[in-house]
Amino acid sequence: MVKKWDLILAGGGLANGLIALRLLQRQPALKILMLEGGSQPGGNHTWSFHQHDLTPEQHDWIAPLVVHRWEGYEVQFPQFSRTLDGGYLTVTSERFAAIVSALPGLHLQTNAEISALTPEQVTLTGGEVHTARAVLDGRGYQPSPHLQAGFQSFLGQEWQLARPHGLTRPILMDATVDQLAGYRFVYTLPLTDDRVLIEDTHYIDSAALNPDDARSRIADYAASKGMALKALLREEQGNLPITLAGDPQAFWQQREGQPCSGMRAGLFHPTTGYSLPLAVALADRLAAQPLPNAAALSALIRQFALRQWQRQRFFRLLNRMLFLAGPPARRWQVMQRFYRLDDGLIARFYAGHPTLTDMARILTGKPPVPVGEALRAVLKHTPRLRAY
Repeated sequence: MVKKWDLILAGGGLANGLIALRLLQRQPALKILMLEGGSQPGGNHTWSFHQHDLTPEQHDWIAPLVVHRWEGYEVQFPQFSRTLDGGYLTVTSERFAAIVSALPGLHLQTNAEISALTPEQVTLTGGEVHTARAVLDGRGYQPSPHLQAGFQSFLGQEWQLARPHGLTRPILMDATVDQLAGYRFVYTLPLTDDRVLIEDTHYIDSAALNPDDARSRIADYAASKGMALKALLREEQGNLPITLAGDPQAFWQQREGQPCSGMRAGLFHPTTGYSLPLAVALADRLAAQPLPNAAALSALIRQFALRQWQRQRFFRLLNRMLFLAGPPARRWQVMQRFYRLDDGLIARFYAGHPTLTDMARILTGKPPVPVGEALRAVLKHTPRLRAY
């Protein structure tokens, strides 16, 4: 028996969950099916973002998802440390799953393995078929020959401590640690007085982080900071793509009219890999008008993504300097120099909206990598792919 819907969301990750939330806030009569391959939407993740990444209106509608908020954060480098102002917020997969699962008008089907997908139809492995005005594929990042990327690879562990840690704000980058094969830092979120999330994070050329080594490094780091690890509560691992170059027209031609969302649509910050702000923006864009058919929806998202690609050209230039210029163990110098700049510039950078003046300030002054290496990195790219 074929079941019909207004919209089918293939995948219950961040982007599709936000789209479901916003659509049903604005258009509650819609009949939406979400097909999630795991046991709950959102999987096992922590999504964080800066206060200035979203508009006040966007903060209002995603507020139920936010579990933690801090005023300010720290960064630490071999030659420089700093505390920066501004809110830093975190969404947990547990809260995300609870909110999305309870959405009125959303039919959630978990442990749903998709065997075939088209712009208007989904077939599950058991033979069950669903059709809709449109099918939106949000099943995560998919490597493409039309996108050249490095990776921010990490393993994070949430620990219950034997005693309070004493931290008052997140440490987003502690790059005073051994750099190993590339730019490495430890990321720490103080979730409560005696509970922390610690992530061993690497900017590397390929997604090849060894989990056992990362676990050992986390234990060593915690001991060096006087944290008494008591009980491991949760572990997560991820590989966030960092865009170096690409052919966006070919990338979307490869989709053959299939509407996509989130990482599968290439919608993430090109330097940090963070996807929440663009997922929120896309959800707003889709909810602002009546739900279109599959062809119109694909065209709308494609136009949205191509506009983001054009806006991100400066970030790809910086990424090439980070990944391709100078020895990997010295890549931290690029980020150390960046964090010496003013708070407003840094906030606009993370929000994805640097001004021309910001760009000039980032690129001028004493270079963090040799000029010749930097120029070669900027100009070098895989044939057929454009750095800009």
